Amino acid sequence: MKEEKSLVIPKSTLSRLPIYYCYLQERMAEGQEFVSSSAMAESLSLGAVQVRKDLAGVSSVPGRSKVGFRTEQLLNDLKSYLGYDDYNEAVLVGVGGLGKTLLQYPGFKNYGLDVVAGFDVDPNVVGRTIGGKPVYAISQLEGLVRRLGVKLGIITVPGPQAQGVADMLVASGIKGIWNFAPAHITLPAGVIIKNENLAASLAVLSGRLAGES
Repeated sequence: MKEEKSLVIPKSTLSRLPIYYCYLQERMAEGQEFVSSSAMAESLSLGAVQVRKDLAGVSSVPGRSKVGFRTEQLLNDLKSYLGYDDYNEAVLVGVGGLGKTLLQYPGFKNYGLDVVAGFDVDPNVVGRTIGGKPVYAISQLEGLVRRLGVKLGIITVPGPQAQGVADMLVASGIKGIWNFAPAHITLPAGVIIKNENLAASLAVLSGRLAGES
């Protein structure tokens, strides 16, 4: 994602833009030339005013009255705004169940991300190729990251190990961390982190289900 652009809109808006992007990809696949903000809002269960406001902040061409936005143009605008037309390489530390799944996921390239290698301490996975990606010993992390010039790291290790892994990534020159470990990580200024707490998300979902029963 392009940092200078992400600063000019609220985080709540930024979180909705990938949803619009996926919706528009589907419309393009169906051959739909134009799409209206009201139709998008109805399909995504969002407010029409909110969708129009969101799109106005990223689209280079305003929607046409009674016709809407040209689907391809709006898709390209969102792709550029979100940085999906950039090419970002990442390394992943922790090749367990989740780590293996992420290494094998081909969809990242649709969003400008390529996980180029995994790292682990387990001799049963070190030296293997998973999803076409080599898995190296953690002792090789710093040298390889610096040589490749990678700036994004993905953490999928158990919580107690997360801070140590984050410190290693930062020491290797990593500037952004996508953290899947259930742990609070302290980072120096200038290093960006995005936490994905699966346990917390499950707790929220379970709580909502309980409230419906």
